[in-house]
Amino acid sequence: MEPELWNVVDVEATCWEGQPPPGQVSEIIEIGLTVVDLTALRRVGRHRILVRPQRSAVSAFCTELTGLTQGEVQGGVAFADACRLLAAEHRAGERPWASWGDYDRLQFDRQCRATGAAYPFGRRHANAKAVFTEARGLRKRPGMARALELAGLPLEGRHHSGADDAWNIAALVLSLAGSGDWTGGPAVGGNP
Repeated sequence: MEPELWNVVDVEATCWEGQPPPGQVSEIIEIGLTVVDLTALRRVGRHRILVRPQRSAVSAFCTELTGLTQGEVQGGVAFADACRLLAAEHRAGERPWASWGDYDRLQFDRQCRATGAAYPFGRRHANAKAVFTEARGLRKRPGMARALELAGLPLEGRHHSGADDAWNIAALVLSLAGSGDWTGGPAVGGNP
C-alpha cells in the first residue's frame, strides 16, 4: 500500500514577556518538522531547521521558554533559505501538512509576505488542534501538552522546542488517524 505522508510542523519565534522592543517583530527562529505515514501509522522522519532572525533578537524570556539562545540561532539559515529547504528537502509544497492551531500557518504567511520569501507549503493544511477538539467533543481547544494528557500520550522532549513539539503533535495526529478521526483538513488559503 502506498504511504500517505504528511509534514507535521511546529515553529518557535522570537517573543517577549510583553510587547516587542521598538523596531523588532516576531520572527521564526526554529522549524520543527516530523513526517508521518498515515497508512502505516508511524513517524518516519524528524527534522529541525534553525533560522537566523533579521529584525529581532532572542530575549531572555524567549530563551527560558524555548531553550534557544541568540548565539544558537545566529548559526541558523536565513528565513528564505529555510523556506527553500522545506520545499526542496521535505516536499513541503506537495505534501499536506498539519500544525497545532493556525499560528504556524499564519506566521509563515506573515513572514513570507514581509520578506518576499517564497511560501513553502501547499494549500492542504490541517489544524490538528481543531480536529482533536471536534473528535473528543470538547468545548474548548486544549494546548498540545493537555491534549497529550487527554490522549494518554507522553510529552516527549522539551515543550516549546519546535522539533520536540512537532514530534508530539505527530503522535496526536497518528492517534487521531488510528481511531478514524483524522479528517485531514480542507484546502486553505496561504501564500502559495
